[in-house]
Amino acid sequence: MLTELLNSTICSQSKEEQLQISDEGIRIAAAGLELKSFIKQAWHVVEPKTPFVDGWHLDAICEHLQAVSEGQIKKLLINISPRHMKSLTVSVFFPAWEWVNDPCLKYLYSSYAEQLAKRDSVKCRRLIQSLWYQSRWSGAFQISSDQNEKMRFENDMMGYRVATSVNGMGTGEGGDRIIVDDPHNVLEGESALKRTNVLHWWDESMSTRLNDENTGAKIIIMQRVHQNDLSGHVLKKELGYTHLCLPARYEKKNRIVSVVLDRKRSKKENRDIVWEDRRTEMGEPLWDKFGEKELTEREKGMSQYAIAGQHQQNPSPRGGGMFEVDKFVIKDSFARNLIVQSVRYWDKAGSKAEDKGCYTAGVLMHKLSNGFTVVEDVIRGQWEAPERERRIKQTAQLDGIKVKIYHEQEGGSGGKESAQSTTRNLSGYRVEADHPTGNKEVRAEAYASQVCNGSVILINGKWISDYMDECENFPFSTYKDQVDASSGACNKLYMKKSKAGVWGKRKR
Repeated sequence: MLTELLNSTICSQSKEEQLQISDEGIRIAAAGLELKSFIKQAWHVVEPKTPFVDGWHLDAICEHLQAVSEGQIKKLLINISPRHMKSLTVSVFFPAWEWVNDPCLKYLYSSYAEQLAKRDSVKCRRLIQSLWYQSRWSGAFQISSDQNEKMRFENDMMGYRVATSVNGMGTGEGGDRIIVDDPHNVLEGESALKRTNVLHWWDESMSTRLNDENTGAKIIIMQRVHQNDLSGHVLKKELGYTHLCLPARYEKKNRIVSVVLDRKRSKKENRDIVWEDRRTEMGEPLWDKFGEKELTEREKGMSQYAIAGQHQQNPSPRGGGMFEVDKFVIKDSFARNLIVQSVRYWDKAGSKAEDKGCYTAGVLMHKLSNGFTVVEDVIRGQWEAPERERRIKQTAQLDGIKVKIYHEQEGGSGGKESAQSTTRNLSGYRVEADHPTGNKEVRAEAYASQVCNGSVILINGKWISDYMDECENFPFSTYKDQVDASSGACNKLYMKKSKAGVWGKRKR
């Protein structure tokens, strides 16, 4: 199609003009028209010592980016394994190519690490300032000398490229392209708090940064690190993203199916291009540069969980997935005048000798009049009985008399004696031993349901990260004390026993 377009352009010119068009002129025109041609021709500038290895996945990525450039895709999500040219294509070549035709465009680029954002920004600027680029398109624009930095550079047509880390961009900056390249650090992918912070950053900060919703575009390109990462988040919310999924190995159940409007036809002939995986053999690599040998070698040092996410773009949960931790609402404070009832529930470490390494956890939870539940504080530690009782007493003094205290009583004589000791220790406070029935998963259902509904607020504190990680992996987490204490607190706030001893919902 590119050849036809160029031939059509040449034929429309006079014979004298046609004679002046050289092969190099056709190459320059092709680079300006097609992103893929631009990348192939500019490759030696960005990677002078690395041979260019073509691949059909690059055609897919470039076709989608070009559809963004021509206004046919407003929201694009690309999932692809690392080392497959994703950052070079999206963060280096793409903005330099778009400025050839529209130097007024403004870009906001983010990555999980500032050093990665800076790396790609510098490469993009070097490409634009290279002799190769300037000899072809110096007439289109020039980099402004008064705003030419590693993290931000502008041109004399008012276009700019700003780079930052996730959560690092200040308010007030806007762009025509909002692009995030790997928003999550793979090493922090298991941290529910870290992931949730990224989701809040994207929803609450970046969602309003487009200069024009009708002409601007948002692009997310990343490897999958977790079911609840940014990709999973936007797909679950059904926000209308065009999704291009490129697993490192072919899977029949995880195929590329992405619709891109064919921009090379007239309006009357417009039809959809359906991008589908060109591979047919199970396990077939995506790119020759990372063939069977290279993939196998890399996978030797990866867990099956990491392979499923980072290579195959189809992460599965490590734990049970009972709690949708991305639904937690994290705040620094809450309206205390809305409190209807407050409890502190203690899940004490077992009294048996072999339970010495277990944790005791106490969760302070409030029921609010607006329907929300607040987890304000979690106290947790591995304490011997005397120290544990001192901590529980100190916490009661800090909470105040308005907070009702519950503590779980284990079965047997040891559990009874421990419960009696705790009750005596809390003399003067409203305190009650609890005898929960049913397994831990059943007891956690009510609290998990509230989390799923987005009605649980966590007040920011040092305890949040461990708390969210335990909730996410429950019931397969190593420890379950924080979830048990939270479930107990929630059940006390919202449930009551009937005469038959069956738990039922309390009427509001």
